[in-house]
Amino acid sequence: AAPPPPPRCSPPSLSASAHPGKMASHIVGYPRMGPKRELKFALESFWDGKSSAEDLEKVATDLRASIWKQMADAGIKYIPSNTFSYYDQVLDTTAMLGAVPDRYSWTGGEINLSTYFSMARGNATVPAMEMTKWFDTNYHFIVPELAPSTKFSYSSHKAINEYKEAKALGVDTVPVLVGPVSYLLLSKAAKGVEKSFSPLSLLSSILPVYKEVIAELKAAGASWIQFDEPTLVKDLESHQLSAFSAAYAELESALSGLNVLVETYFADVPADSYKTLTSLSSVTAYGFDLERGTKTLELVKSGFPAGKYLFAGVVDGRNIWADDLAASLATLQSLEAVVGKDKLVVSTSCSLMHTAVDLVNETKLDDEIKSWLAFAAQKVVEVNALAKALAGQKDEAYFAANAAALASRRSSPRVTNEEVQKAATALKGSDHRRATTVSARLDAQQKKLNLPVLPTTTIGSFPQTVELRRVRREYKAKKISEEEYTNAIKEEISKVVKIQEELDIDVLVHGEPERNDMVEYFGEQLSGFTFTANGWVQSYGSRCVKPPIIYGDVSRPNPMTVFWSKMAQSMTARPMKGMLTGPVTILNWSFVRNDQPRFETCYQIALAIKKEVEDLEAGGIQVIQIDEAALREGLPLRKSEHAFYLDWAVHSFRITNCGVQDTTQIHTHMCYSNFNDIIQSIINMDADVITIENSRSDEKLLSVFREGVVYGAGIGPGVYDIHSPRIPSKEEIADRVNKMLAVLDTNILWVNPDCGLKTRKYAEVKPALTNMVEAAKQIRAELAKAQ
Repeated sequence: AAPPPPPRCSPPSLSASAHPGKMASHIVGYPRMGPKRELKFALESFWDGKSSAEDLEKVATDLRASIWKQMADAGIKYIPSNTFSYYDQVLDTTAMLGAVPDRYSWTGGEINLSTYFSMARGNATVPAMEMTKWFDTNYHFIVPELAPSTKFSYSSHKAINEYKEAKALGVDTVPVLVGPVSYLLLSKAAKGVEKSFSPLSLLSSILPVYKEVIAELKAAGASWIQFDEPTLVKDLESHQLSAFSAAYAELESALSGLNVLVETYFADVPADSYKTLTSLSSVTAYGFDLERGTKTLELVKSGFPAGKYLFAGVVDGRNIWADDLAASLATLQSLEAVVGKDKLVVSTSCSLMHTAVDLVNETKLDDEIKSWLAFAAQKVVEVNALAKALAGQKDEAYFAANAAALASRRSSPRVTNEEVQKAATALKGSDHRRATTVSARLDAQQKKLNLPVLPTTTIGSFPQTVELRRVRREYKAKKISEEEYTNAIKEEISKVVKIQEELDIDVLVHGEPERNDMVEYFGEQLSGFTFTANGWVQSYGSRCVKPPIIYGDVSRPNPMTVFWSKMAQSMTARPMKGMLTGPVTILNWSFVRNDQPRFETCYQIALAIKKEVEDLEAGGIQVIQIDEAALREGLPLRKSEHAFYLDWAVHSFRITNCGVQDTTQIHTHMCYSNFNDIIQSIINMDADVITIENSRSDEKLLSVFREGVVYGAGIGPGVYDIHSPRIPSKEEIADRVNKMLAVLDTNILWVNPDCGLKTRKYAEVKPALTNMVEAAKQIRAELAKAQ
């Protein structure tokens, strides 16, 4: 029998209130959405005009209070504040600095919710700011747009308000700010600004605002302040590193009397960055990710500044596995000898916002697997248990339960499938390419598909209506029969096919009405995966994802999509895309087992998808899209590790489709068009057509081709942003397509939206797609005329 899961909180006798001497424990940040996604529903209700700003604020206040209380009760000493956000912490910093782009017509004063959400989501008249991935996670931040003319002023008092709010509840917190240098390094030059402009040149302009914030926090009684400077883990140039020295020297007098923690995470800190960071005299403490940053451990051991604190991130903030407490304790004890007993603080490797909220809400999860897991609430307890053990108050029962759970995971027969292991090992000898060149294949495909110039398509999903979700929910709960479910889905597919035919789209999709999520849907049909009921993680704004948990070897027992794809193709004479999620995306958007290298798991998934591709082709599907939305996201943060990752990631994609005929057209879709550095790998994927999310950052993508990269396969840079409710005009889309034609050949360009349409409403989707098709037809006519 599996051991019981570790208790959620320490025994009452050791809680913070009964035991005032809190151990040296710290949490970098905590999930904001709430254990049951309370914030998501409050935001969406507010955006839909169904509730007031006061209603929204009430939900937020209650959530913050419960988070602070939970940490205090668990005995955490350094509890963060200002890590809560209505949308994104970088956008909060933009608001704090008053760096609002002109198009939002902000006239000064405290930034209100209307301006804040317009920057995040756009509004009826202007588009949103660009959104991109937060380092190599699946969280997205809103990219600041800066120019030499940007004026900064202290315009959002959120940090001080939240500090005071916690204090009124009896919790003294550590206010967290995005550090000034990372903020600028994560910014981009606003449209129309000289190419030579560097946002970093604005450092001296933003520091006065930081000083005002610091002064207010100090006056309110803060004794610690945390600056998140995660860019320190990247490969920085010397002038970027010297900006850290300059910034913290400039802030020194403002920070006097405060303890200052600079927090880094997600990777090793390079040796030169470590040297710069640890020589900042205004800084009292350094936080390092010792889960992903094993080389940083060596740097600390080979030299750590006397009298400074080390916040040791030993508990993994990015995965859901229970910590190996014995191993972490050994690491901490080895560090104690270097930094001193009273200067070592046990911490999480990064903010816990990248993990699920609370295992307590998982009532249906298999007991054995549950005993192997720890979500954010449990990680808070793990951190404190380690801090207590370090202070000589080890909870032997807690450590024993943890050791038993780890042993059960290591020996469980559910984890290993020898046949799968052998098949994955055998892959390493070949590079699995299709036999002919992409241009020969495109010719063969065109003869069969007979598509017009600038063919139109969509990315896969159509709006997921309330009715659709109800049908799926009722089927899962066995409230309706399989026949009723199949009929309801068939009806929806028929509706989606009809809409596309009426719109005159060239390559159709079935709309994915049977799917909950592009990874979860496949994971539910693959072995080696398990699922949570409430394991939600914020992706952006109110959007949450529920990553599957890969606990064992992966295989595909049965076909997963063939039934629906064949049904959809039977409803139309036009080509119908078979829709699959690629192996790298399934890997990167799951909580992945940590007991074998990631690439081995990826090869196993690739073999499962390969079987599906071959079954789709045998079922008469001529166009198959294998989405690799998250390929770029998994790119390691350090350049020295890029080649190894890209090699196995691209290889995994090729494995899935290397066996199909030339006439079968393989598409892939990618999110975020920051591809300049990996364009050769994208070419190396050898897909026939690639569609790319692009509309919030046209220029970045097109500059790749302007710089002379020759791309011979089909390409569809998204012509409109589906993350915003805005409906683009025909003229706007035509203008986008013409810009693309300036750098791409007419015969390879496709016209499509940025991404899937499932989060949008039909009232937005139909007019937007109508304008997209009309723009494509207009340009086709112009091209024909010109010839």
